[in-house]
Amino acid sequence: MSQGFDYDLLIIGAGVGGHGAALHAVSCGLKTAIVEAGDMGGTCVNRGCIPSKALLAASGRVRDLRNAHHLKTLGIQVGNVDFDRQAIADHAGNLVAKIQGDLTNSLKRLKVDIIRGWGKIVGNQKVSVVTDIGEKTFTAKDIILSPGSVPFVPPGIEVDGKTVFTSDQGVKLESLPDWVAIIGSGYIGLEFSDIYSALGCEITMIEALPQLMPGFDRDIAKLAQRVLITLRDIETYTGIYAKKVIPGSPVIIELANFETKEDVDVLEVDACLVATGRIPATKDLGLESVGVELDKRNFIPVNDTMAVLSGGEIVPHLWAIGDATGKMMLAHAASAQGIIAVENICGRTKEVDYQAIPAAAFTHPEVSYVGMTEVQAKEKASAEGFEIGVSKSYFKGNSKALAEAEADGIAKVIYRKDTGEVLGVHIFGIHASDLIHEASSAIANRQQVQDLAHLVHAHPTLSEVLDEAYKRAVVS
Repeated sequence: MSQGFDYDLLIIGAGVGGHGAALHAVSCGLKTAIVEAGDMGGTCVNRGCIPSKALLAASGRVRDLRNAHHLKTLGIQVGNVDFDRQAIADHAGNLVAKIQGDLTNSLKRLKVDIIRGWGKIVGNQKVSVVTDIGEKTFTAKDIILSPGSVPFVPPGIEVDGKTVFTSDQGVKLESLPDWVAIIGSGYIGLEFSDIYSALGCEITMIEALPQLMPGFDRDIAKLAQRVLITLRDIETYTGIYAKKVIPGSPVIIELANFETKEDVDVLEVDACLVATGRIPATKDLGLESVGVELDKRNFIPVNDTMAVLSGGEIVPHLWAIGDATGKMMLAHAASAQGIIAVENICGRTKEVDYQAIPAAAFTHPEVSYVGMTEVQAKEKASAEGFEIGVSKSYFKGNSKALAEAEADGIAKVIYRKDTGEVLGVHIFGIHASDLIHEASSAIANRQQVQDLAHLVHAHPTLSEVLDEAYKRAVVS
């Protein structure tokens, strides 16, 4: 126990990042407290990863059972398939309650003090918490900020939570509108289009940028767009933005050209999901009390040890992790950052390797990636004077994918031609979110395609898609 302090470590925010930091801190012998004003588990557990995956699992089963052509390929015939919307919603809600309870109990079991209320910094190594019964100040040798993020709602869009809503409300699946407009074609928009289309909704997807799935590698996006959007008869707009959205019955959406701002069309739909990304929840954290200014996008400035910066200089004993840092807005990235922060608090210098952190969209089939896109790799190659190589393999040549009759998919490996070091891997296909971790490990360990090509993969497995891509890289 640090002399003169209430705690060795006090964490503001009990999301996945804060929870991971707390568990690691206890294992390192630190007396730890965690402050939370909202739901334990934060966005991931309550309004993000967990409930959305439950909805995707249920709706995916409905899609599979209604796909008569696919089942016939396997020699299976199924009669009418029906579902109960409320029961699917309850499946997601029950899972949230279980995971939230497990998370809270794990903290209690390890004797982490849970302080309910709004926490903010009020000075060096001091945190004030406003609770239902008043305000109390705590001291801690080190403080980790993990306040998370909230959905971004662009100007002109009015959200009522019923007919116009964000993913926060969408995961509750309170209704299944006949016609849903989805603003944004990132992973949130893609996952909800997967859910709604499987459950019989008509969908219009609106993307302000010139291409759908703008954050994904283009080869992956091209195939994924054909399978996840075009074949599902989802209407799409690109280069078009929602200038104004008015809730009601119907929802009125005024569309305009993103470049010229000229009016294009007016849609009247039953509901509108706003999936335009997330912004940091960094208001009222008291950072000004220790001389810290948010960056121009309101993220907390940090270095790769997760130390908070002020004017480029480290603020002693203050750390920040998760979405609020703007590095990688993913739950598992937040957890990794929390562990790195605690390691540095304990005097073991470590940095986050963002290139080795994978990401996934849990559509059917899934999309996953780690490291650089081809465009990013080319930019790095141009700046540093080397050439990149690209190797692709396809699920249609994979025995296990063919056995499952799930042959839509591609694996793409991007590597340095001079050293063979893997720079990025992108996968679209069945179980892509599980397959990506072999590539993540390869990037973390700076492995070369020459070595990876000699790994032995079990046959027949989907993992052979990567095996084939590595071998093709060596041959090329």
